[in-house]
Amino acid sequence: MTRSRTRTLRRAVVLAVGVVAVDQAVKAVVRTTLDLGERREVLPFLDVVHVRNTGVAFGFLADGGALLIAGTGVALVALMAFVLSHSDRPYVWVPAGLLLGGAAGNLLDRLREGYVTDFVKLPRWPAFNVADIAITIGVVALVYVLEGAPRRREAEGRATAAADGR
Repeated sequence: MTRSRTRTLRRAVVLAVGVVAVDQAVKAVVRTTLDLGERREVLPFLDVVHVRNTGVAFGFLADGGALLIAGTGVALVALMAFVLSHSDRPYVWVPAGLLLGGAAGNLLDRLREGYVTDFVKLPRWPAFNVADIAITIGVVALVYVLEGAPRRREAEGRATAAADGR
């Protein structure tokens, strides 16, 4: 493995471990301080709740069980392969670490408890957790890393057109 790949993988793993640690710590606090189904208003638009999610993101595929665990495992392996094959891209470790950490945090819950603890509740939106936030930010960051900043893409397009004599 090249130094670039090793460095990228190491950074992604460190970030993933951080995401899992924060996710698991906050979920443990929620499970010990709130009864199942309990809701506490933090702000007029934000509640902390204690709910169990047996599905994936926002309750989709509820009661998926072994299928969800296997699917998550396959996705984690595919993500690691992707990161290693794109280690030359600047900051690819950021979305990789967020996605790995988020998926691993929820997978740990699913393996240990059979469900995921969710606790952040916004109006007209299903409850979610730190791992879900990391996954969502990771997807957006991945698109940004792969596609680049809009201004950079425009500048590259103009440079290519100029080089081609257009």
